[in-house]
Amino acid sequence: MENMTALVSAFARAYHYRNSTAWVFADPLAEKMLDEEEYAAISRNMSEGIAYFAPDFRGSPEEALRRIVERQLAPSVLARSAFCERAIDNAVRIGCRQIAVFACGYDTFSLRASDADLRVFELDRLEVIADRQRRIARRHLAPACRVQAVGCDLAHPAWREELTAAGFDAASPSFGSLLGISYYLTKREFAGLIRGISSLWRDGSSLCFDYPQSEGGAESRRNRELAAAAGERMKARYSCGELQALLAEAGFLIYEHMDAEEATEAFFGAYNRANAEHNMAAPVGVVYCLAVRKQYD
Repeated sequence: MENMTALVSAFARAYHYRNSTAWVFADPLAEKMLDEEEYAAISRNMSEGIAYFAPDFRGSPEEALRRIVERQLAPSVLARSAFCERAIDNAVRIGCRQIAVFACGYDTFSLRASDADLRVFELDRLEVIADRQRRIARRHLAPACRVQAVGCDLAHPAWREELTAAGFDAASPSFGSLLGISYYLTKREFAGLIRGISSLWRDGSSLCFDYPQSEGGAESRRNRELAAAAGERMKARYSCGELQALLAEAGFLIYEHMDAEEATEAFFGAYNRANAEHNMAAPVGVVYCLAVRKQYD
């Protein structure tokens, strides 16, 4: 399968929605981004890999799959989605009508958004955009908001011109979603991306992202190994001070900075109360950040 990391993220959201009655993050359209054959193949591959994740596990393939999804695949994907869309809701509430989803993959925000006045720009590699559009067309999904696809390479500065050419209005308040990106860019590339966003974002606009800390937990280590096996090696980790300095240099101030313990308390409570035997927690070593471009007097 192409774009394995993005597909596995969609699978994690789809599995969580299919198999839960209380959700950390509810995404009813995630499964529509996957063929049934893909869903089954990912399920099988994950359950057959239980010995890697839990060498002492004993149980059925279905139990193995649930163990892997709930302990390994889903927590980070669900926590960052819940954190980001809460921030988007607040930005829209105070007047933002322009959202840019960087490295959109198979994200379904634009398909679930109900605000017809909302403009959503979806940026990713050309081949990912083409595959995404094929999947949406196959399922006859029609977003209520205005969506513009932007095929580009986020590691190359030309993405700014491509976004502007697609109709992005630098004079309007904007929100940027950069979920799952900081892992796969070098520190220099990620800093360049943030500076590029700053050059287009007006004061008061915001961006949201997750990042791996310099010291991470076992789940973070396994995720790095899985990404490398899929040909998508994770390239960088950050200390809080390092990340704060990177943002400040680009003109952003941290508005919210949430670690694993805080994310678990904020987003996993209802799910854990309803699923006492299958509790989940946000992964140790991953931080969720909301930053706002400085407003000058």
